[in-house]
Amino acid sequence: MSVEKRTQSIDLSHHLSELSKARLTSPLKGLMKYFNQPGILSLAGGLPSPAYFPVSDVSANVLVPESFALTPTESSTSLSWLWKLFGSHNATKERTQAVTIPKYPAVKGDISLADSLQYGPAVAQAQLQDFLKHFISEVYRPAFEDWTVLIDTGNTDGWSRAVMTLCNPGEGVLCEEWTYPSAMASMIPFNIQPVPVAMDGLGMKSDDLENLLSRWDPVSRQMPRPHVMYIVPVGQNPSGSTMSVARKKQIYDICVKYDVIIVEDDPYYFLQLGMYTFKDDRSPSATPSGKPSADESKRYVSTLTPSFLNFDYEGRVIRLDTFSKTIAPGSRLGWFTCNPVFAERLERQGETSAQSPCGFGQAVITKILTHWTYDGYIRWLRGLRTEYQQRRDFFIDCLAEEFHLHAVPAVAGVWEGCIMYQASSRVKKSTGMTEKYSAQNRTMFSFVPPVAGMFVWMRLHLDQHPSFAPGDRDTLETKLWTKLGENGVLFGPGWMFAANAMAAGPDDDAGHFRISFSNVEFADLKKAVTIFGRVIREFFQEDL
Repeated sequence: MSVEKRTQSIDLSHHLSELSKARLTSPLKGLMKYFNQPGILSLAGGLPSPAYFPVSDVSANVLVPESFALTPTESSTSLSWLWKLFGSHNATKERTQAVTIPKYPAVKGDISLADSLQYGPAVAQAQLQDFLKHFISEVYRPAFEDWTVLIDTGNTDGWSRAVMTLCNPGEGVLCEEWTYPSAMASMIPFNIQPVPVAMDGLGMKSDDLENLLSRWDPVSRQMPRPHVMYIVPVGQNPSGSTMSVARKKQIYDICVKYDVIIVEDDPYYFLQLGMYTFKDDRSPSATPSGKPSADESKRYVSTLTPSFLNFDYEGRVIRLDTFSKTIAPGSRLGWFTCNPVFAERLERQGETSAQSPCGFGQAVITKILTHWTYDGYIRWLRGLRTEYQQRRDFFIDCLAEEFHLHAVPAVAGVWEGCIMYQASSRVKKSTGMTEKYSAQNRTMFSFVPPVAGMFVWMRLHLDQHPSFAPGDRDTLETKLWTKLGENGVLFGPGWMFAANAMAAGPDDDAGHFRISFSNVEFADLKKAVTIFGRVIREFFQEDL
């Protein structure tokens, strides 16, 4: 449906859990709607006097929106990567602008500590609400009119609140076969079970979803047909895949058909990195304007894959966003975008738990965003994308230098439809017994370069291990993971990302690692790959 033909959300209140329906407005929080009434003399709430807050103001030197380049800062040569390895990370002085948040506002409506550090409603400070509403309308463009915004303390909190609002004990949640483990861990203790759906190179498979729902037997499954879906469509965690527009529309239509609520967890939405290109094949690209501008903001937004919200003409999507990947995770600040019925129930839950995110974090982030303006924040996001793209490229370049990578089309599994790289030892000329590599061209692992996010999802070809026997997957994966840890390198073990860790996965002979390229310095990325190369060759009993 075209976003120009927006309709009101339909009544989806039958999806609310029994717990959610039982929640009443918090007696004290219910008074807050009167607090801002002009002339009100409030003696009702136990609000501390701002005069006794021990902070007079908060000041910060904020990076300018154009702090990071929009294209790689060096050409793709060996010397440029040496500069990244040995050059100073802070060689260029950061450009900043000073901002201050006073205790009391100079102008009514300004951000102030007197308001930010006071008890507040579980929605958002007014200035942040205004910014987010404008941002959502420009970037996500929901297809229904009456969407609303509600803040939370990040996407893990957002999902925990969503699943409690929608699901009853004994129900199941549709999810990708490999998924974010904390999302599963938050619901399983409440006897809400994951229902995995097979994946390919675009994420969750729509045909498998249709087959699963159309053939659902509540007796044999011992649960009713799932009515909630948890999905990470961009930079899927852990696989790194990104769902196409066509696939999203297919999944949305299936969810309409079977009356399923989609919880779209999208922390990596603005880290859409594009396809990986080998170092020798890269060419400089044109550099767009470095300054924030409305035209460049529109151009950038047009390059992003649309959110499920953009197709949601019924209001059945709850979108989870966070500032953790775009500003700082310690801010513990994110937000829901959803229909007003769900938002009201989520707010009731927030009133009696976290209430609202930390006032310091809200105030600082709101001040940054309003100081930058919408176009400035978009410019910041464009620069971040380039930074993480360079990190991904550098990490895979290191793998290409350490191993022989052979490109083959993936015809099945989570990478179906992608070009997969199989890794084996590089053949070196023998200059002595200690430098000779095995002549056997054994595939030790494979991967697909992620097109978004922060991770490389690596499949270990454990069936190539000399001592492999059916059923050894978990043992060998753990053994290799332990050896890497003993040598000073830590990867995410693959077993923890299985939606149902107790069930046998589709690749019984394969192990997996999730590897992050987002945080450590380039020299340490290079060192980690070198150590990994040595340890995995020893593990597969390759001669050194």
